[in-house]
Amino acid sequence: MNVLIVGDISGKPGRKLVRELLPKIKAERDIDFVIANGENAAGGFGITRETANELFYNGIDILTMGNHTWDNKDIFNFLDKEERLIRPLNYPEGTPGKGSIIVKLTNGLKIGIINLLGRVFLSNVECPFTTALKEIEKMREETSIIFIDFHAEVTSEKVALGWYLDGKVTGLVGTHTHIQTADERLLPQGTAYITDLGMTGSYNSVLGVKKELVIQKFLTQLPVRFEVAKGDEIFCGVIIKVDDNTGKAVQIERVQEFSV
Repeated sequence: MNVLIVGDISGKPGRKLVRELLPKIKAERDIDFVIANGENAAGGFGITRETANELFYNGIDILTMGNHTWDNKDIFNFLDKEERLIRPLNYPEGTPGKGSIIVKLTNGLKIGIINLLGRVFLSNVECPFTTALKEIEKMREETSIIFIDFHAEVTSEKVALGWYLDGKVTGLVGTHTHIQTADERLLPQGTAYITDLGMTGSYNSVLGVKKELVIQKFLTQLPVRFEVAKGDEIFCGVIIKVDDNTGKAVQIERVQEFSV
């Protein structure tokens, strides 16, 4: 099985690139399943029912979220009903939505997906290490094919969780920083790992935001209203090849595709 995991989709430019490139990538690379981070899909902050439906229509199977989960209030209108959208599992008990899902494919295989949020420089949430381990133990009663989107700020936190879960999950990918790292690898026990998938959005920007606005904020230290940058889009992610029998990853490859 080949699983494509797409980096943070940033606003309308990112959604446009998904619409234009995802069908081609799926066909050319024989992709069986697509996971993408959608926490910046609506105007760069949060997600709406409309933007989520657009991404599902254009070929994404599961959307994960992160620290911007609650930025667009429309999410409260559909999160509990939309099975294909998950938020970080380690939010407090009682938080709307769910943090994991098991999907059964038409060929009978099952895939588990977990979304986690880092604690360093982000949110005061439950421990992602112990939360992940408990959920993995439950999932492995049904499937050995499990993927984690770890939405975290600090490289060391991501690397540490990768080592902690090596051999327990098929793949652990980092999101949030919007800069694709060049450290994709197969860990010794069969887990595919990358510190950050990168971003799907405007390349000539600062993390998807108009560069002039971010520079202004750094220069003045005054509040600035951020706007999503447009043009020169880049599609980032990884393709992970899975041994269907063992649930272990056998290959991980970075993806970078530019708009035409």
